[in-house]
Amino acid sequence: MHQYQDLITIFNNCFFEKYNTQLVKGIDEPLYLPAGDGRQHNELFFAHGFFASALHECSHWLIAGENRRKQVDFGYWYMPDGRTAPQQELFQSVEVKPQAMEWILAKAAGYRFRVSIDNLNGTESDTAAFKLAVYQQVKTYCEQGLSTRAEIFRHSLCHFYNSTTNLKIEDFEIEALN
Repeated sequence: MHQYQDLITIFNNCFFEKYNTQLVKGIDEPLYLPAGDGRQHNELFFAHGFFASALHECSHWLIAGENRRKQVDFGYWYMPDGRTAPQQELFQSVEVKPQAMEWILAKAAGYRFRVSIDNLNGTESDTAAFKLAVYQQVKTYCEQGLSTRAEIFRHSLCHFYNSTTNLKIEDFEIEALN
């Protein structure tokens, strides 16, 4: 039911013409490459054809402002699995908004969302606090609304997956994150 090819088509239909950006199935790690250096288009790569990875990378793109979308990987650092406690705390602080957006997109697609701590070989972290922060960010998005790009994509997912276009916090339960 949930095929990454559908996400590619939906994303590209929404954003290729206006933003010169295309979602691309990657081989390894996710990566965003702005146009330039021989690339005609901005390319948003997600890992291994995983549906959840595609949703997550779309979330990063939807949150990134115009200047960030001109930088490789939106100008963010990424430290791989095996992070120390302070590194993991920093990672989680910058992942709250993208994971909240991913949860909203997953709900629109009728897909189960799972919070990603992404540090299986590193120091243990406070996952309950992180889940609460993601939930609180979803609540903020529900109350304040989404950006134009995020709303366009969410509505397109709702249409494709035949889900409700209403965005309300009652549809998100923190208990579901366990």
